[in-house]
Amino acid sequence: MKKLLLTAAAAAVAASAALAGSHSVVRMGTEGAYPPYNFINDSGEVDGFEREVGDELCARAELTCEWVTNDWDSIIPNLTSGNYDTIIAGMSITDERDEVIDFTQDYYPATASRYMAMSEGVDLEGGVIAAQSNTIQSAYIAETGAVLLEFATPDETIAAVLNGEADAVFADADFLLPKAEESGDLMLVGEPVPLGGGVGMGIRETDGELKAKFDAAITSMKEDGTLNELLIKWFGDDQPTY
Repeated sequence: MKKLLLTAAAAAVAASAALAGSHSVVRMGTEGAYPPYNFINDSGEVDGFEREVGDELCARAELTCEWVTNDWDSIIPNLTSGNYDTIIAGMSITDERDEVIDFTQDYYPATASRYMAMSEGVDLEGGVIAAQSNTIQSAYIAETGAVLLEFATPDETIAAVLNGEADAVFADADFLLPKAEESGDLMLVGEPVPLGGGVGMGIRETDGELKAKFDAAITSMKEDGTLNELLIKWFGDDQPTY
């Protein structure tokens, strides 16, 4: 559930106006590098929680969809410029992003961010903290007394802790917890930090019809329990649900 900070996407909004309207094929844009939200499986295909959610939403909305991967740093500009039609990539709904793109209602409840380190005694307030660039986590660290060390990908932030470049990494708890469980060297430390307002699909502001279709599909998944089933499948029994 990463929280991208906007940079230079606003200029592309006007150019996207011609892209509004009906879609013969809806291109679903994701990062493919943030398990269990989204990742590339051994067959080279997009997989994860958001792949299952997205496929179900497209079926309910009676849309033909295909999946497109894009680097996180340019994921909003490439939506507004028309390289794909949605963002479904663990993106939290924020006021800043909402100035440039629209969001559906959330399909993943708001959860906390956490620190992960190699020992409990690390200095989270004044040490070196790794975070993925252009995220709300990196912005949060920049406002603390800690030294922010930014990386382009989430895996690089974890590597920075393991190789001693950083004292800790700060990211979504749901991303870090499996990493801590897999590694004998890493552990969650400090207290949870609530950030963001849930995860939604990013849609161009000119695509109101498409947004409405996905909103209706998300509502139906919430009402019949399908969305809760997928949340528990991918994030465990302790996952907050609707």
